[in-house]
Amino acid sequence: MKPSRHSSRPEVRPRPDTPGRPWRGPLCLLLVLTLPAGAAHAAGSLKLSTWNLDWLTVRAQGDAALPADVMPRTTGEMDRLAQYAHALAPDIAALEEIDSADLAARLFPAPAYHIIISGDQVVQKVAVAIRSGLQIERYPDVTALDVYPPDAPRHLRSGLDLSVGTGADRLRLLVVHLKAGCRDSGPRERKPACRTLLRQMAVIQDWIMERQDEGEAFAVLGDFNRLLAPDDPALRTLAENGPLTLATADHASPCAQGSYFIDHIILGGAARGWLQPDSLRVMLYRADAATTRLSDHCPVSVRLLLP
Repeated sequence: MKPSRHSSRPEVRPRPDTPGRPWRGPLCLLLVLTLPAGAAHAAGSLKLSTWNLDWLTVRAQGDAALPADVMPRTTGEMDRLAQYAHALAPDIAALEEIDSADLAARLFPAPAYHIIISGDQVVQKVAVAIRSGLQIERYPDVTALDVYPPDAPRHLRSGLDLSVGTGADRLRLLVVHLKAGCRDSGPRERKPACRTLLRQMAVIQDWIMERQDEGEAFAVLGDFNRLLAPDDPALRTLAENGPLTLATADHASPCAQGSYFIDHIILGGAARGWLQPDSLRVMLYRADAATTRLSDHCPVSVRLLLP
């Protein structure tokens, strides 16, 4: 997939989130060095990540809630994903396409992490894993992101709304997984998926405006299914009430063979100034991903330096 409207952007790639060797371009796309032990939380900073886990479920193939080609993860595949989660070592990880809190806890186990998951009745829920010791406040799920009518045969995912921390370093979070099928389009695109995505963007815009009106530091993160860029009409819609920082702007993803990101971290309010420069990282999978089903997305992360 080649991004059409954004082809003029510079081909700047973030470094993979792996130690020992710098990123050297497409030949390294399937390579990862040895997985290190999870790093301890760095005082005064937060590692903020998002990871789509590609239909992470243990429901049997043929379950009525699953597409016919979706298979449950094996024990070995779950163990391998847990190794990558340990190596990622986030302080906060947004998770998409995950069926239960128990599955999230197999990747980010207690007591190191606390799991919060949306209340949706779909398989592809959103969740968040938060390192123990961080104060959490949960708010009602943003169910307005399911813009389909109540009697629709299928439904879209809610947003997970919470805050982490207290005082000057309190961060409000919205975890999202938006409608697929509209990665790149103009403002007059009439494709149904694009109309749906733009309706969801309007819901996020309302959430962002509330945060800006209340003077909160905030982040919107997850799978946007959209090649967001500073010139994209969808991002411009979100930024109508105040400036936002798109951490993935003008970067190509080594996970997607040089395409641009659809997994994003957007910062607003005081959090824009917390972003550590050049901290964007993508964790790549080893070549064993060809025989072990891990995910069709790689974890994306940034580091925030708290006040």
